[in-house]
Amino acid sequence: MSASTGNASTTSSRDTRRAKSTGLLVAAAGIVVFNISPLLNWVNPDEGADPRTGYETDSLVPFIAYLGIGLLVALFYARKRARRGQHRGLTLVSMAVGIAAAIQCLAFGLNPMGGLERGDNLAADLGVWVGFIGAALWAIGSFLLAKEIEGDDDERDEAHRTR
Repeated sequence: MSASTGNASTTSSRDTRRAKSTGLLVAAAGIVVFNISPLLNWVNPDEGADPRTGYETDSLVPFIAYLGIGLLVALFYARKRARRGQHRGLTLVSMAVGIAAAIQCLAFGLNPMGGLERGDNLAADLGVWVGFIGAALWAIGSFLLAKEIEGDDDERDEAHRTR
């Protein structure tokens, strides 16, 4: 009889646990930094031409930044609505997009894109590295949130089925 009572108290203590907000805040900071990067210069043509911002270089740069804002809004909504404060699937999607954004920035830093059709010899500028730092923070924050307790009820449902 006492074993049954112990399981019930364990289940109810799990019900009140919520994911820590640390990962969400780190991801939010990374997304904000990444959204600043398209405003900065991403490439410099070596022929004395004006440098190009992330917006001018590649339309994928602001798209990923806006996708990050959408994911952040969804993460905050899940934080508010999910019983345990996060939805793992959404958090993993955010982490995947953060990783993709970091890889894109790293590729841009190693071999700037957008000048081949113009014949430009481009050099990476500050915006690429700011974007990389933001994307890395975004991915790390999403990882920290994903490793927290999950927001869905699979664990609780499983406990009820085994009784």
